[in-house]
Amino acid sequence: MTHNQHDLCRNKYIMRGSEFNELKAFATVVERASFARAAEHLGLSPSALSQTIRLLEARLGARLLNRTTRSVAPTAAGEQLYGRISPLFREMAEAVAEARVAAGQTSGTLRINTLAMAARQVIAPRLGRFHRAYPEVALDIVVDDGLSDIVSGRFDAGIRVGGRLEKDMIAVRLTPDIKMIAAASPDYLARHKAPHTPADLHDHACINWRLQADGRPYRWEFEKRGKRLELAVEGSLTTNHSSLGVEAALQGLGVIYAFDHEHLDEHLAQGRLVQVLADWSITRPGLFLYYSNRQHQQAVLSAFIDCLLDRGLFSPD
Repeated sequence: MTHNQHDLCRNKYIMRGSEFNELKAFATVVERASFARAAEHLGLSPSALSQTIRLLEARLGARLLNRTTRSVAPTAAGEQLYGRISPLFREMAEAVAEARVAAGQTSGTLRINTLAMAARQVIAPRLGRFHRAYPEVALDIVVDDGLSDIVSGRFDAGIRVGGRLEKDMIAVRLTPDIKMIAAASPDYLARHKAPHTPADLHDHACINWRLQADGRPYRWEFEKRGKRLELAVEGSLTTNHSSLGVEAALQGLGVIYAFDHEHLDEHLAQGRLVQVLADWSITRPGLFLYYSNRQHQQAVLSAFIDCLLDRGLFSPD
């Protein structure tokens, strides 16, 4: 090979490496929906990342991202490109993860979308031991009570109540079934007669829950002696955040209907809340971690599931 041929091959190799970096940068911006977050993840300055994207757009002759001062989203061309390259990057990440597992190492980033209840009850108590076991794994946990789509949100997995799982998902049970409890503060019940049947709630202020999936408020579900009914309720507060709803109930804004794990048991035990309609409360499937069946289970996700289930390296002594 001549000197010029060697230089040509070397330049092609550099170009290919540059192309890979540009595409990786583009995919990271799409996944993080932010130049700042993508730059931090890649270890670049925002200006360097912007220049990389500009070079990619110039090389392809197409605008890939729509940018404003507050948001960034892929154009139609960008969506098409991301749809083609993202499976390739996932496959490469999986291959690297498997190689590291084979070498006794586990690393990477795991993105989880979870209910606040699950974050408090299941994830938070185990963060320390997961980090000690897998210090090279970065957790990116988004607390979201709005039932977001984990596929469109580019999450590796989500945690939801069993009855609210997205379709075509592989699910792993994390907790037993959980009971829903209707409750109100003593101050509220001193001002309003306690409801004895679900129909009585029409005369009460109710703290409502909005489902992000369709935008409609949750219809309260009750059951007694095989009789099941759903009820649309009204009140001065509607929210998609469980902790805010509990706080509103504590401040006497009305009746709340929530899972017993939402700290309700603690507030009930200390008399800050009083249960109503106990004989009408329903039991729902417990918390499940779920992920797309179109992807291979990642080694880091498998390790995280083991931690949440207290098994494997995380088995109790």
